[in-house]
Amino acid sequence: MKRPIAMIAGTGRAVPKRTMSNDEFAAIGIETNDEWIRERTGIRLRHVAGEGETLTSLGAEAARVAMQAAGVTAGEIDSIVMATVSPDHLLPSAAVEVQAAIGASRAAAFDVDAACTGWIYGVTVAEGLLATGSAETVLVIGGELLTRIVNWKDRNTCVLFGDGVGAAVLRRATKGRGVLASYLRSDGTLAQLLWRPAGGGVKPASQETIDDGSFFVQMQGREVFKHAVRSMADACDRALDQAKLSADAIDLVIPHQANIRIIEATAKHANVPMEKVYVNVDRYGNTSAGSIPIALDEAIRAGRITDGSTVLFVGFGAGFTWGSLVVKF
Repeated sequence: MKRPIAMIAGTGRAVPKRTMSNDEFAAIGIETNDEWIRERTGIRLRHVAGEGETLTSLGAEAARVAMQAAGVTAGEIDSIVMATVSPDHLLPSAAVEVQAAIGASRAAAFDVDAACTGWIYGVTVAEGLLATGSAETVLVIGGELLTRIVNWKDRNTCVLFGDGVGAAVLRRATKGRGVLASYLRSDGTLAQLLWRPAGGGVKPASQETIDDGSFFVQMQGREVFKHAVRSMADACDRALDQAKLSADAIDLVIPHQANIRIIEATAKHANVPMEKVYVNVDRYGNTSAGSIPIALDEAIRAGRITDGSTVLFVGFGAGFTWGSLVVKF
C-alpha cells in the first residue's frame, strides 16, 4: 500500500430545484411508464435544470459547500479541476467559469472530459498536482446538465439522465488518510457505442443535426451495459490489489450511478454485499461526472462515511473510460 499523498478534506453538492418523475414522460409523448423505467434502471426521479440554472451556478454552489466543509477560502484554492461533458460553453472551460463565480483568483483552472469517470480522473490529476508541489489545495468538481443534450424524443436515453454537481476539496494527506490506490483506463475504439455524433468540429451544430438527432447523446444500451459491468469489475479488482486490501476491508462502495442492474452486478463481482453499496440512482438518475461526488457528499452527511472509513469508488463512462479509487477517510 502506498503512502497517501492526497486526502478529501470536504465535500459539497448542488442540484436543480425541479425534480421530474417517471410518470411525467407520458405527458411529453414518450411511450413509457414508471414501472418500465424502474424495472430496467432503478430510476424514479431525476433533477432537471430550469431557467437561470447553469452548470456554473450549480458548480459554484457545490464548491462553496465543499470549501466550507474543508475550512478553506476561495483565495486558498490553487487549482480547480472540473469534470464535465456538458459545459455551459465550449470555450472557455467550465472550470474557469466556476473560478470566476467563486472568486478563486489564484487558481489555475481546467476541465477533464472523461464522462462518467471524470471525477475519478480529476481526483487522480489533483493527486499529481499535490505530489509535485504544484498545488496545496485543489478543488475537484464533477457535474453535468445532461438534460440539455439529450433527445427528449428518444426513450432509450431521455429517461436515464439528470442534472447535478458534486465537489470535493483535496489537500495533502495527514495521519494515513487519503487516496490509497487509483486505477484509470480507456478504450476509444468503442466510442460510438455512447457518443454525440454532432456538435463538434467534424459536424458542427446546425438545425439539421438537431432535427436528425445527431446533436444529442446516442447510446447502444445493451453493448454499454456489457462493457460497463466488465470494466467496473476490472477496476474494482485492480484498485483493491494496488491497495493490498480485500473486499472485506471496504466499508462502503460508491459506484457510478447509471443503472441499478450495473451496480448490483459490480457489487456481486467485488464480493461486496449491497448493504455496503451506496445507491441514489433512484433519486438522481445518471448525472455522469456528477454521479460519484454527489453520492459521496450524501454518504458523508448521512453518516455512512466517518473517520477511519475505507471507501471504494468505481466508474465507467463514454469514451469508453473507467477507473477506481480506494480512499481512507
